[in-house]
Amino acid sequence: MNREVVVTGFAVRTGFGEGAEATRHGVFGGRSALAPVTRFDTAPFRASVAATDGTPGPGSLRDALSKCAGDAVAAAGHPAGEDTAVLVGTAGDFTGVTGFWRRAEHTSGSTAGDTVAARQADLVAEHVGARGPRLAFTNACVASAVAIIHACRLIATGRLDSAVCAGGYLVEEENFAKFDSGMAFSRDGVVRPFSAGRSGLLLGDGAAAIVLEAGDTARRRGARPLAAVIGWGMAADAHHVARPHPQARGLASAAGQALRRAGDPDGRWVDYVNAHGTATKTNDPAETAGLRTVFGSRADAVPVSSTKGATGHLLEAAGAVEFVITMMAMLDGVLPPTAGYTAPDPDCDLDVVPNQPRRADVWRALTVNAAFGGANTALLLERR
Repeated sequence: MNREVVVTGFAVRTGFGEGAEATRHGVFGGRSALAPVTRFDTAPFRASVAATDGTPGPGSLRDALSKCAGDAVAAAGHPAGEDTAVLVGTAGDFTGVTGFWRRAEHTSGSTAGDTVAARQADLVAEHVGARGPRLAFTNACVASAVAIIHACRLIATGRLDSAVCAGGYLVEEENFAKFDSGMAFSRDGVVRPFSAGRSGLLLGDGAAAIVLEAGDTARRRGARPLAAVIGWGMAADAHHVARPHPQARGLASAAGQALRRAGDPDGRWVDYVNAHGTATKTNDPAETAGLRTVFGSRADAVPVSSTKGATGHLLEAAGAVEFVITMMAMLDGVLPPTAGYTAPDPDCDLDVVPNQPRRADVWRALTVNAAFGGANTALLLERR
């Protein structure tokens, strides 16, 4: 079988706040949510900035995922039930784990079981009433994109009619310390994807949920699809534990799979690419090379932007949040800019939509993500 896979509902949260309007104001306005971190002491670290929502604590990952999932299901008008799967990209809730290390900060009612990644899928499913399969994906910055891809496969092949896909990460001290010790953070508190002078990434709060359905069943119940997922791909280049392949072979392979599945191997009908764009020295030139491999002579004509200059890097949530941002670009007819861009880099010579949103008629859009270990994903959306 090769059934159509459509999106019928979504919800999103970033450092700009909850909901599509907050995302429009921040991400599509070319703004940055990056600000001094107040939810833990950054004195031991080189960096002190992240894209948080300003709350004194990160709150519960469970609550963030469940809220987004509930809002997405409500927007879809499709009560989750016996045959609805839940697929979540997450590393679990580190705040619960670190609470055991620092007993003074440990909150009563928090249990070790509720902090592990697999439990997040159960908690989301219980919240929305979904009783189908439950899966959690933990492969770093492609985790929630892989969740979406796996759901698309299950729906397209007739094994599911509907799925709730979600991804979440809230800035906390554990991962902040790891990235800081690895010297991955921007030195001056600004994220500059694809720009000369970029010096690294910064983290951000993020959560998103998407309701996917088979096109025939969605229309039979009277739902109006927002978009269709017409292509997807995954690939591993296994070049290095942390650095991407210099020519982004895995990313190019994943994108090529997505385009071939859609019957557009040269990408001639793609109007926009939401790039991974981490603003590191190695990622952005590699990604540029990979996208040039994908689009060939059309590469100069395809707008490509990274939204991490606005939202920060959302780790396991990146795939789901950036999927939503890509879909919003299609629905609104506006390209989200690459916030933080300051000057051209000859190694990143794409049309990166610098700093200002751009009106555009987007029929098809590609969103790509990459992760440590050489994991790469691509998802191709088409407006409905």
